[in-house]
Amino acid sequence: MERFKRIVIKILKWMGISIASILFLMFIIPILFPGTISEQVKIFANQHLAGKLDYRRTHLTFFRHFPSLTVSVDDFLLKGSKPFQQDTLLAAREVAVGINLKNLIFDREVKIDEIYVTDAYGNVFVNSKGEANYNVYVSKPSQKPKDTTGSGTSIKLDLIKLKNWNITYRDHAARVLVDAKGLNYTGRGGLSEDIFDLETDLDIDKLDFSLNRIYYAKQKTLHADLITRINTNALTFVLRKNELRINDLPLKFTGFLSILKDGYNLDVKAASEKTTIRDMISVLPPQYLDWAKDTKIEGNSDLFFNLKGRFSEQKNLKPRLKARLLVRDGFVSNGKAPVPMNHLNMDLNVDLPSLDTNQLAIDLKNLGFDLGPKNSFKAVVKTKGLDEMQINADIKGAVDLQTLDQALGLKDIDMRGLMDTNIKANGVFSLDKKLFPKTNGYLNLKNGWLKTKYYPNPIQDINIVANITNTDGTFKSLGVKLDPFRFNFEGNPVFVNADLQNFEDVLYKVRAKGVLNVGRIYRVFAKKGFDVSGLIMADLSLNGRQSYATTGQYSKLDNKGNLILKNIKATTEFLPKSFFIKEGNFRFENEKMWFSKFFATYGKSDFSLNGYLLNTINYFIERKGTLHGKFNLNSNYVLIDEFMALKNGDNSRKSIEVEYAKVENPKSSGVVIIPKNLDVSLQTNIRKVEFKGLALNHVKGQASVEKGQVYLKNTSFDIIGSKMNIDARYQDESPLTANYDVALKVLDFDVQRAYKEIDMVREMATAAKNVKGIVSVDYKLKGDFDRNMKPIYPSLEGGGIVNLRDVEVKNLKMLSAVGDNIGSKAFNNPDMKGVNIETHIKNNLIHVDKFTFRVSILRPSISGTTSFNGLLDLRVRIGILPGGLIGFPIVVTGTHENPKIKIFSKKGQGILDAAYNRKLNKVIRQERRAEKKTKRQQRKEKEAQEERAKNAEKQITKDLKEK
Repeated sequence: MERFKRIVIKILKWMGISIASILFLMFIIPILFPGTISEQVKIFANQHLAGKLDYRRTHLTFFRHFPSLTVSVDDFLLKGSKPFQQDTLLAAREVAVGINLKNLIFDREVKIDEIYVTDAYGNVFVNSKGEANYNVYVSKPSQKPKDTTGSGTSIKLDLIKLKNWNITYRDHAARVLVDAKGLNYTGRGGLSEDIFDLETDLDIDKLDFSLNRIYYAKQKTLHADLITRINTNALTFVLRKNELRINDLPLKFTGFLSILKDGYNLDVKAASEKTTIRDMISVLPPQYLDWAKDTKIEGNSDLFFNLKGRFSEQKNLKPRLKARLLVRDGFVSNGKAPVPMNHLNMDLNVDLPSLDTNQLAIDLKNLGFDLGPKNSFKAVVKTKGLDEMQINADIKGAVDLQTLDQALGLKDIDMRGLMDTNIKANGVFSLDKKLFPKTNGYLNLKNGWLKTKYYPNPIQDINIVANITNTDGTFKSLGVKLDPFRFNFEGNPVFVNADLQNFEDVLYKVRAKGVLNVGRIYRVFAKKGFDVSGLIMADLSLNGRQSYATTGQYSKLDNKGNLILKNIKATTEFLPKSFFIKEGNFRFENEKMWFSKFFATYGKSDFSLNGYLLNTINYFIERKGTLHGKFNLNSNYVLIDEFMALKNGDNSRKSIEVEYAKVENPKSSGVVIIPKNLDVSLQTNIRKVEFKGLALNHVKGQASVEKGQVYLKNTSFDIIGSKMNIDARYQDESPLTANYDVALKVLDFDVQRAYKEIDMVREMATAAKNVKGIVSVDYKLKGDFDRNMKPIYPSLEGGGIVNLRDVEVKNLKMLSAVGDNIGSKAFNNPDMKGVNIETHIKNNLIHVDKFTFRVSILRPSISGTTSFNGLLDLRVRIGILPGGLIGFPIVVTGTHENPKIKIFSKKGQGILDAAYNRKLNKVIRQERRAEKKTKRQQRKEKEAQEERAKNAEKQITKDLKEK
């Protein structure tokens, strides 16, 4: 016993010494090696990170991620790569890297084998051009042979652990959004080996996923338990164990993914077998989940998914997608329902070869349910293609909507009425070929009643009798009859009768009458912000044939009646603010829709229209129709700035192009976008138009909008006390770019006032600073606007004449420098009255034709080139008596602020022009001073530069085509 006691005491003693030693080492190692570790980690970061890195302080400890020795960085901040240097890529409370203890103690090398990131925000972004902000890791391969004995920092990861992440992935090029909150991830495996198994444990509290702004997942919980075999040599990923759960729905994945030089090859299968309908419903949007909790739901479901094939943009190869959803023996019943929804069955199959929607095949083999005797619904639908769609459909049902409402236990909506439908269709639908499936069917709704929780009063007495027929599979035999469609809302009855025949040349007969409170109707459906308290009052009778208007047979049309709008608020996807129609009285007379009284505002701008739209019926019937019209437009004030696409406003329904452009260019205003479906002429009379602080008064003239372009003809306005006449054309190219042509004439222009009040004058004519008096201008220009709707000067082309009618030029540095060099102070105040100066602009250079003026008894003449950036290359000839026939040459180079003078010289220093790409609205070469070389050398260099510029433009064009 004594011996046993001594052995136990020795074991405890050595254990105590060992533990104490370990604890001692855990305290002493961070003290012994902090300099080595911190210095090498900083060197590694500086060598391999392109984004700006910042943090508050570092720690070296065993205790943050016991038992690993970790270098921890507090308040970590990493900016993105170009062009996102100012945007956050990753911010975290702590970023820690685990250090291999053996290498640190015996080799004094820092080997990183673990990474921990805690309480982090990640912002991954790809813009519309495909530029990504996450390319911050820079690999710098050495030109020297690999030195296996050298020391330094290296990464050989065995563990990645992310805790409490919120990460957003936005890809504007692919139109994808992924937003994950509460993400926790653990990845284990020999991540630096050529072939390894990556074990993944992933949990996400809330996950959103959208494509093209359509949400396919909203606030979903996700758990993943995955094992993936990764071959880094072949870039192949084999899914060995992949179990995924979205809310309550389990999914299992198998297959592989191989990364190829020109794309990838994959075969991925997913399945959720032997699950319940309740599990399937759990992946619906959150607003439906509360309903499911209080509803009895029974039945089985299966989901199958397969994506197989090669993807190669160069070879135009894409994989094939197949999916199948099965629902069997479904049962849905609310506790208070007298009759449940029973025998719910569905078999839906989707096949998408080459991810080509024109080959899309949908086979709904069965969809059916019943709500008791004589209360059932069945549908069988099969389609193939999209632009030219083969359809075979059989839909039949008679449903009591009140019974359906009670069976489902709908909380936010109360509906009643008897709905009966029977539709059979078989054939091809094609708008281009004017084909329509052979069809015979109807939809009837009797005594309908609809009420929601958002508004106290229902829409009632809803009756719809709709019939559709087609006997030969063409548009010619297609007929649609709506007789009647009527309802009553808050004591105001509304009815519409419509009979449409022969859609090759539509024969229409429509009668509509009623008063509709649009504001309250939208409140019924919880739509806010679209209208104010608007009313629509209609009393219309429309009779005719589509071709009567297009062929000028107006006497055969019988369109008449009135449509009145009051206090309607409406938006368009390309404008940041809403239009507010205070009053609009429209009168229909055969082919014309007259605007007899129309008042509207847009922000600070106001509009009054009188005139007509032509052929409005065809606009709604035709595919991609265009509205034609002629109006008188009167306004007190129009502010162009508030029409720019990226300006802030109340419109939340912008196009995806505008939305993305705003995100990518938050400080830009964008340009004004013109509707493409208008062909309208306007006789304008506007008291004041303002554009970027420049006021145009009494704007009168002819304007027109045609095919996305605005034209001004014989338009005049007052600007800074002078009258200007212009002809102009404007066209947007995107939310960020536009182009224009303008021809302008202005008399009695005050130079100093123009220099002070007009930005373009200051930037194009810097010499105007030293000119006082009155000039006249006759000029033509074309060019582009940038993302702030400012002229891009290298894009400008054109020319014209400036007449110095009555001017005084004092202390112009270029002329003063000439005078100083020839000993004539009179050059400080030359006589330029009545001089015409003709110039031509191209590639950021202003070419000045020869002009002559007086300086005392001298007759100087000037010609040459200057640039918008102030470079000079001018030839001056000083003519002396008699009549300036005898003279001597001078060359002026340098800049406007620092001119350089050479007397008795004709040899200047040329300016190489800029190169501008109109497709990209981008300057690909700035103008610059030519080096002092012989004319032959300059000519060769210019030819070479022009060739390089052409090649660059060709490459840009090629890249655009490939995209």
